[in-house]
Amino acid sequence: MVLAGGGHAVDAAVAANAVMGVVCPMMCGIGGDLFAIVCERDGRLHGVNGSGWAPAQLSPEFLARQRAPGGMPQSGVHSITVPGAVAGWAVLLDRFGRTGLASALSTAIGLAEEGFPVAEITAEEWGNQVDVLRADPGAARTFLPDGRPLTLGGIFRNPELAWAYRQVAEHGRDGFYRGELSRRLIAGIERRGGTMAPADLAEFQAEWADPISTQYRGWEVFELPPNGAGIAALVMLNILETLPLREYGPNSIEALHAMIEAKKLAYADMQRYVADPRFSKVPVSAMLSKDVARRRAATLDASTAQAAVVAADIPGHAGDTTYLSVVDRDGNMVSLIQSNFASFGSGVVCEGTGFPLQNRGALFTLDPAHPNVLAPRKRPLHTIIPAFMRSGGVSVAFGIMGGWNQSQAHAQFVSNVVDHDMNIQASLEAPRVTKLTFEGRDVSLERRIPEAVRRGLVEKGHEVSVEGDFCSLMGGGQAVMRTEGVNYGASDPRKDGAAVPEPASKK
Repeated sequence: MVLAGGGHAVDAAVAANAVMGVVCPMMCGIGGDLFAIVCERDGRLHGVNGSGWAPAQLSPEFLARQRAPGGMPQSGVHSITVPGAVAGWAVLLDRFGRTGLASALSTAIGLAEEGFPVAEITAEEWGNQVDVLRADPGAARTFLPDGRPLTLGGIFRNPELAWAYRQVAEHGRDGFYRGELSRRLIAGIERRGGTMAPADLAEFQAEWADPISTQYRGWEVFELPPNGAGIAALVMLNILETLPLREYGPNSIEALHAMIEAKKLAYADMQRYVADPRFSKVPVSAMLSKDVARRRAATLDASTAQAAVVAADIPGHAGDTTYLSVVDRDGNMVSLIQSNFASFGSGVVCEGTGFPLQNRGALFTLDPAHPNVLAPRKRPLHTIIPAFMRSGGVSVAFGIMGGWNQSQAHAQFVSNVVDHDMNIQASLEAPRVTKLTFEGRDVSLERRIPEAVRRGLVEKGHEVSVEGDFCSLMGGGQAVMRTEGVNYGASDPRKDGAAVPEPASKK
């Protein structure tokens, strides 16, 4: 209805994101981060990096004094970084919005206050996190009413989240990062022994970022630059471009072997080099070099799965998520992704706020020699990535959720469209593979991949795990496409999403 009322695609994206923070609180919300790519009707692209930084007092030395075992904390108060979602909303709406934050948040506020019936997948994911929620008094109070998680069809109300949204609706960005809501956040974090201070919130800003890209068989494919992991998808595509995937055919032994092995190489490079570019020089141009890709492709063994690969030698170099895409009648497009990282993020819900805080700090390392080492006011390596691709008069905004699955799933989607002539719905529905680890020969495949193909991969040394027909490990995606003035939408059956056409105008 935002679009029917004359709103920009950005207005609709923010409104939908806000609603998802209410109805799917384990996946996303204003306690998490945000990235987006906007394509204007004239083709100009703009990126937004709404990922938050570590508190100024959180450092490896501080954690050592806390005797934190096992490296960087994966949950709890010391995994929390500043939530960047609201700052991302603000810069998007300031530049492109037609209706403002108050209008964009109105539906979400109503749902939080009046309640909504819990959907099937949401109920299952909610129930899986009971122990996490019980570990934090604020989380238990908010998300375990009567001591239990909500089940399918149960009505959930979150008046504290409605209050938090109203602070943002009335005061904009400052309603989150300054004022009463920020005071509640700081008080809750201090109560749990955390280091975040008022200035960590007040001084944070989302940033505009120029998308990075590669050419793949005549298509331009765009991702956001580091600290995001989207560059791994582009590196994969550069490697795959050297191979005859069209001849191999979709989901053949040869095509899947190539995809899996290219993933290992691209992720090794991403893990080695990607970090916050304000703290270390990330060799983006070298990583996207076609010459480097050809050298990397030459290391692939067509007959054998590699157990371990090393990152490219580049001289000079010192989850749980919600994705949505929108296209409006004017041709403006938005590719937006927003996440808490783990289900319910850090597991911390500060009293009086109604939403969980993310655990994005979990992706830092404590290795002092690594570019992604934890440091004050530094942003961690990020898994969530929006994407965009175009060729001639066809433009596609797309994304596929799922932690470390995302870059490899993006490459599979692009290959389905470009190499195998699938439409965007078929490209999302097609069977996928995923390798969520960085080493070893393990790989997960959906059961719809033929048994003969699975056997062929095993013969090459892959340690194959067969999952369900439409497995959540493979992520869930959404896409919109515009060509010759006509808009198309696609929604992945692995999630509770939908492709919804713009309603008729109210005018």
